[in-house]
Amino acid sequence: MVRTLAVLWLCCAAARAQSSREMADLNWMEFREVVPTKVRTVLLPTGTVEAHGVANNGADVTAPVALARAMAPRVEALVAPAVPYGVTGSLDAYAGGITISEEAYRAYLGDVLAGLAKNGFRNIVVVNGHGGPQTAILNEVAEKVGRAHRVRTLVVNWWAYCSDVTLKVFGEDGGHAGWNENAFIQAIDPKLIQRERYRDSLATPRPAPGAWSAYPFPSPIILYQPGQGYVRCDQAKADAYFKAVADKMSELVRETVAKWDQAGIFDP
Repeated sequence: MVRTLAVLWLCCAAARAQSSREMADLNWMEFREVVPTKVRTVLLPTGTVEAHGVANNGADVTAPVALARAMAPRVEALVAPAVPYGVTGSLDAYAGGITISEEAYRAYLGDVLAGLAKNGFRNIVVVNGHGGPQTAILNEVAEKVGRAHRVRTLVVNWWAYCSDVTLKVFGEDGGHAGWNENAFIQAIDPKLIQRERYRDSLATPRPAPGAWSAYPFPSPIILYQPGQGYVRCDQAKADAYFKAVADKMSELVRETVAKWDQAGIFDP
């Protein structure tokens, strides 16, 4: 009887260590049991807080967090707490927008990534939800940390990597807070979309390089192509889009890690 109880306790303890893929939900003992012996990959969602048309100001955080959670069991990863603030840029003047200076952001992200490496993760994947200068900063910081700590790093802008998915699902290009990004948030939580407030005049096509610039940008919805990406709320397409993006992103991580492993990059 005692032996049976002991076995049950050990089984429960093992199950408990696998009960959550959220780093913030694990205590230090559970974390030590899982990383790196069972889990070598971590997904770090990054974004910012800025106007997104009729979607929530935190869409750039909502999207990568939900995406990382969908990907985690497929790529055998934990999900790190998100970095919600970022280098917002030309939309920071809209109500609720917050931007972090490049110097502060670069230093902070460097410490976060170094901390993940120090704790035993071999593969650090940044699931980024915000573009502009933030992308270049993330790329540079991730490479620096990877080289210094001998870990493998991958930075992915989900909407850019999955632009072909946008065209396939919607039949046209999207935009910042355009149909594709709006649909992604709609798939996560329809209550975050205030469709009754939408009008096409909230959108402006992105100017061609060198054509013109404005601060603040005149609209919170920035279309990638003229005449394409205006918001249309279609739940079926929204759900299909989220699934297809999660599938493609998961495959990228699996393939990248497999190639690193095959090449013996930074093997312990």
